[in-house]
Amino acid sequence: MTLIVALLSLLLVLSASSPANALSLNYYEKTCPDVELIVAKAVKSATMKDKTVPAALLRMHFHDCFIRGCDASVLLYSKGNNKAEKDGPANLSLHGFYVIEKAKKEVEASCPGVVSCADILAFAARDAVVLSGGPTWDVPKGRKDGRTSKASETIQLPAPTFNISQLQQSFSQRGLSMDDLVALSGGHTIGFSHCSSFQTRIRNFNATHDIDPTMHPSFAASLRSVCPINNKAKNAGATMDTSSTTFDNTYYKLILQGKTLFSSDQALLTYPKAKDLVYKFASSKQTFEKAFVNSMIKMSSLNGGQEIRKDCRVVN
Repeated sequence: MTLIVALLSLLLVLSASSPANALSLNYYEKTCPDVELIVAKAVKSATMKDKTVPAALLRMHFHDCFIRGCDASVLLYSKGNNKAEKDGPANLSLHGFYVIEKAKKEVEASCPGVVSCADILAFAARDAVVLSGGPTWDVPKGRKDGRTSKASETIQLPAPTFNISQLQQSFSQRGLSMDDLVALSGGHTIGFSHCSSFQTRIRNFNATHDIDPTMHPSFAASLRSVCPINNKAKNAGATMDTSSTTFDNTYYKLILQGKTLFSSDQALLTYPKAKDLVYKFASSKQTFEKAFVNSMIKMSSLNGGQEIRKDCRVVN
């Protein structure tokens, strides 16, 4: 039975990145040579006005790839009776869609009908990391845009409350390893979280402890002050790490100090291999960046789309 399940998940992964949709580095060389410059310019311009844009775009790409592969299904708007992914509970705090829509408009003006929204989002996620002081990489190209987007499927996204076995299962279903899981969690080095994603750790944690005992007491106290019991502030929350607009390895150092927001961050210390990687990445930014790039390329190569959308918000 286990073998059948393993084979089925392998088939799912293979179908998500089928040879028919094989990606290549020079996919737009002749048809849209300036596409990456156009996208980078749009991302940079938006970031200059709003420093939260890079974290938003990186998270958006991740949320896109984890549902039906990297097919820009997260960009589709709800229509009629169909509630789209972007309106699913886990995606309500996603923002920055306008950056991709603007980039797409500019790409269309230069080379109409050639570049998918999925590729634009993959470029933008890379640019987001670069603009935050992180590494750069060549993004494989040639993704297609999907025609299906269902809010109900967002339940498949890994949750901030997940333990290590839940995380491992979520990643392995997409052909991603424990190494990928720990490296991609490093995306939490940039950005912000609302109180709702970590409030179970700072109050009524369990029958024995009010506060999660793996969380540093002074850190828990500071979170309790920004997230009061009857919190009415819609935007109350905390930055993901102490250098929340800089892509670095601080996140891993904070895990070792019990100063990260999510249970899923702290869970990385509960499994020997993951714990070893946390120590490795905490001690070397270079080692982390190399692993992150490899895992981003692997994750962003999951593709299950069918068309090149003219407008990222609606199917053709």
